Amino acid sequence: MKLLRRVFIIFSLFMLVILYVFLNIDKRYDYSKRDIVYYNDQLHMIEESYLNGLPKEELEERFDCSIIMSKEINDPELSQIYASNGFVLDFEPGGEYIGKVAWLDNMDRYNQEKEDFAHSALVMWVIVYIGFIVFIIYLHRSLVKPVNELVGFSEEMAKGNLDEALPIHKDNLFGSFVEAFDIMREELKAARIREIEAERARKELITQLSHDIKTPLSIIKATCEVLEIKFGRRLKENDKAATDKNDISKEQDELRDAIDKIGVISKKTDTVSALMTNVMHATLDELEHIEVNVCEENSAVVEELITGLKNYGNIIIKGHIPPCLVYMDKLRMEQVIDNIIGNSYKYAGTDIEVSFDKSEEILMDDGSKGVFIKTVISDNGPGVNEEDLPLLAEKYYRGRNSAEQNGYGLGMYLVKLYMDKQGGGMEYYNNNGFTVELLLRKV
Repeated sequence: MKLLRRVFIIFSLFMLVILYVFLNIDKRYDYSKRDIVYYNDQLHMIEESYLNGLPKEELEERFDCSIIMSKEINDPELSQIYASNGFVLDFEPGGEYIGKVAWLDNMDRYNQEKEDFAHSALVMWVIVYIGFIVFIIYLHRSLVKPVNELVGFSEEMAKGNLDEALPIHKDNLFGSFVEAFDIMREELKAARIREIEAERARKELITQLSHDIKTPLSIIKATCEVLEIKFGRRLKENDKAATDKNDISKEQDELRDAIDKIGVISKKTDTVSALMTNVMHATLDELEHIEVNVCEENSAVVEELITGLKNYGNIIIKGHIPPCLVYMDKLRMEQVIDNIIGNSYKYAGTDIEVSFDKSEEILMDDGSKGVFIKTVISDNGPGVNEEDLPLLAEKYYRGRNSAEQNGYGLGMYLVKLYMDKQGGGMEYYNNNGFTVELLLRKV
């Protein structure tokens, strides 16, 4: 409505200007009657001057008139003057009629008015032309340009680009509409962000569950291996005893059946592990964020987590962790320790040694200093190939000694990720086996 009111006001002003120009042209033209007294006085002076001997040519030039020395009414020159709307009086110097005196000032006035009208018409044309150009520019800015912006903006939205804001000009016809359109863009963008966050959370949950399921599967697998060895040893002893006695006992059948069932469990564990690996691959490829909730925890929690992994073999804990509060996410720390000890069990197959220590003050990235509780986990295996060491914590990277082992190259990647997000750190190296140092910041 504001734009329409503005257009009406501009158009009205423009029409007033045109009306003023027309009125001004009309005022410049004088349509009054001839002044007969003036012309009679002119005639009297011409007659006196003629009687005083002034020639005809000088009289015509002085009084701006034409003198026709002819008594004929149908004189061609006189007829032309009448045709030109000239004013004619009898020329009678000394009372003797000898011709006519004529004035053609109306023709002069007509020529002047014609010239004035042409000038005024030109001025009017310029005003109309300029007004038209101004109106076109105003129309383009108020109507065409906003429409073009809306078209381009709609195309960008159709392509999925919701970051580019639409310029809002509240003084044009589409101001309110454009503002509402831009609000819609912001709402769509917010909805997309919420959708992305929800999808990320879903993928993160799937990834966490997949990885967490791998932990009990590994324990089940390790337990099955221990049971297979234990029952296999007993079966061999019973077989030897039965051979000596030529007797097959019921216990031997039960042992064979148990070994077969343990084998089935072990194979199904491998199948579930492979399926969870596929699920984790599918989600972790697109996962950008894994949430870690850090809080103050007792450092003894770390020692308890390590003690709870006895199924991975012989874990030798040297001393106790320094008692204090540390910044830690208990769930993530459990995954970290399980990954490291599980890798040592899988790749080294030796005793695993764990020790604890407290570091001196360390300068951190933010410029502050902090004290860290160090957990050192070592095995006595062949270690990691020196060429593999720099890449061991990269996503999906698997070393040369992992070809015959199940896995997907995420263990050390997640260990480093979780330790960094807890405000600590992780180092690893070869030292008569493979050693990992975990650092948790002391409160």
